[in-house]
Amino acid sequence: MSVKKIKKSEAEWKEELTSEQFEIARNKGTERAFTGEYNSCKDDGIYRCSSCGQELFDSKTKYDSGSGWPSFYAPDNEDVIITETDSSLGMSRTEVMCAACDAHLGHVFPDGPAPTGMRYCINSISLSLDKKNES
Repeated sequence: MSVKKIKKSEAEWKEELTSEQFEIARNKGTERAFTGEYNSCKDDGIYRCSSCGQELFDSKTKYDSGSGWPSFYAPDNEDVIITETDSSLGMSRTEVMCAACDAHLGHVFPDGPAPTGMRYCINSISLSLDKKNES
């Protein structure tokens, strides 16, 4: 799967995103634990990047990590995210970003459940849920 890159200026992102979305997605902020709309969400669907709409995670991979942020054990496809080392806050973590628009999503940790053992800890504000239609 090839992800098409989206390039916009900081001014364009500021115009399109809410101030909270901009702070987290573009300035690499973090929402307070247990406050995000998707932390306890159990709805079926596809979680997309709230900045550009790129598909990121399937609800089938979402689980309750107890961390206070929506957590997934795998992205929808490895190509939809990019990671890099984040040495802020005096520790080394792995930052997760949208491969299409480079929005900060959260961090990934090697303490998740099977089958991957990974915990993608993602800010709710960085996500938008496309709910599956009940039929």
